[in-house]
Amino acid sequence: MSDGFQGGPSDRSRGGAASGAAGNGVRVGGRYELGELLGRGGMAEVRLGTDVRLGRTVAIKRLRTDLATDPTFQARFRREAQSAAGLNHPNIVSVYDTGEELSPDGSHVQPYIVMEYVPGRTLREVLDDGRKVLPERALEITSEVLAALDYSHRGGIIHRDIKPANVMLTPSGEVKVMDFGIARAIADGTSTMTHTSGVVGTAQYLSPEQARGETVDSRSDVYSTGCLLYELLTGRPPFVGDSAFSVAYQHVREQPDPPSVHNTDLPPELDGVVMKALAKKLDDRYQSAAQMRGDLQSWLDGHPLDLPTVLAPMTPPSSDESPTSIFRPPADEDYDEPKRRRWPLVLLGLLVLALLGGAVAVGLQLFGSGSVQVAVPQLTGLTLQEAEERLQVKGLERGAVRRQSSDRVPRGEVLSQDPVADSTVDQGASVDLVVSAGTRMVVVTYVVGMTREEATETLTALDLNVEYETRDAEAPKDEVLATDPNAGESVRAGSTVTLVLSTGPAKVPNVVGLSEDAARERLEDAGFDVDVETDETTPAEAGTVLSQTPDALSEAPRGSTVTITVSDYESPSPTPTPTPTPTETPTPTETPTETPSETPSPTPSGTPSATGTPDDG
Repeated sequence: MSDGFQGGPSDRSRGGAASGAAGNGVRVGGRYELGELLGRGGMAEVRLGTDVRLGRTVAIKRLRTDLATDPTFQARFRREAQSAAGLNHPNIVSVYDTGEELSPDGSHVQPYIVMEYVPGRTLREVLDDGRKVLPERALEITSEVLAALDYSHRGGIIHRDIKPANVMLTPSGEVKVMDFGIARAIADGTSTMTHTSGVVGTAQYLSPEQARGETVDSRSDVYSTGCLLYELLTGRPPFVGDSAFSVAYQHVREQPDPPSVHNTDLPPELDGVVMKALAKKLDDRYQSAAQMRGDLQSWLDGHPLDLPTVLAPMTPPSSDESPTSIFRPPADEDYDEPKRRRWPLVLLGLLVLALLGGAVAVGLQLFGSGSVQVAVPQLTGLTLQEAEERLQVKGLERGAVRRQSSDRVPRGEVLSQDPVADSTVDQGASVDLVVSAGTRMVVVTYVVGMTREEATETLTALDLNVEYETRDAEAPKDEVLATDPNAGESVRAGSTVTLVLSTGPAKVPNVVGLSEDAARERLEDAGFDVDVETDETTPAEAGTVLSQTPDALSEAPRGSTVTITVSDYESPSPTPTPTPTPTETPTPTETPTETPSETPSPTPSGTPSATGTPDDG
């Protein structure tokens, strides 16, 4: 499958595999081991590195040693770190960490930025290899650059240095914009592009207002992106010169040639897009990156663009002719008399032309035009190149080519033609073609952080349908938390994108005075967990909610805990009034009745008594 480039070597991975990050023992921040030098820019160098804590390959940008002592450059470098760290978009190189390190000799502080390592090549490297970028691929790349800029502009950040060297192509074809090295917040109203070190930016891609040192806004990035697209389409920037000053002057004062002057295969509609982006006046340009991206997507989808036709400039005199000098004409009196003498000759010439024209018209009516009539061949189903070859055989010209999306005809094949097949036309006539743009694909733009209304408007403008899901979150209600598919993915036009919306913080219901069971039910229905504490001292009916934390009607995240205090008060039992105890009447003591002693029975005579009496003697 074509990668959208022609000629030259194929892309190679810049920086190699992760194993290329083998360190030299030097670390910054205590965790980032420095590897080979990847590149050096105007104020920083970039090295391959390894995050030893996470075991991942990174790119580490450090302020150049010879500039680290300059407070101005240090401030600009820190500003880069702060600006870039807040950007999270699939078309922007991610920033993982920032910090500062003392130089080995302790003489100065050296700031650094830890970034995503992106394998691949820059557009500058691709173009320098002499590879021709196909128009469709040029527009796709530029569209993704504009998606990154649209996101950064919404966050108040201007890139200010869009150029081929700052756009990466990964081996899988992803586009990554890097080096927001001179980006600053739009909110800084005093921000201009004038610095003691001169105008910031690359001369071949400077906007006119940058070249003049004036305050810039997001439309300056649009202009620079127009320069980028111009070079992708033609292989050269819109202005070239012997010096940066010469090029900057042209950006301010001169109009570039339309791209089709340098690449005659380009459809004329693209001239309108590029020249609108390169308008000198801010108000004549695309007013946003999103607006320019919309036109590129429309053209890729086969829709006609409502842009003014751009005329190519007059052909300059050939090199062997002496250039016409700019001079002040002589005084009027030197010309009055010759002008008066030339008028009769001019009138005579016009009369002769009119007579000749009439004679030609009469001749055509009497004898016919003499032109050869040919039948228009059948072109539908052919590729554009095959259609052009068949037209040439018949002596016909290819007319306007318009692209239109189609789910049934493969991309690049002719959908229809005008005039239709078998029509009879003069040889040399033009045949207009409608070529299939294939199934219309659109890229899901980044809408996380937008409101429901903003995200819906953005996606429907791309001809995408929108569905909604909600997720409990602390973010404001209806703020977009995520999309499915993710931003940056290509989908068919008419596909559905699901927006995951925040339910927002919930209001805590008032449960004071309810029973514990009723309070628990109401809080759980509202999405809260419940914790219960008891109070045994406050006089209240047992089981009644006395208080709650957070307070009623305050906002809290769903799933958080609401603590309720429930009465466990027990009323003390009343002290009973003592009942008087009646005095008991003493019971009289009974006099005991004596029992008479038994009268011993007489001992019978003759019976010896129990007690013997000793015998006398």
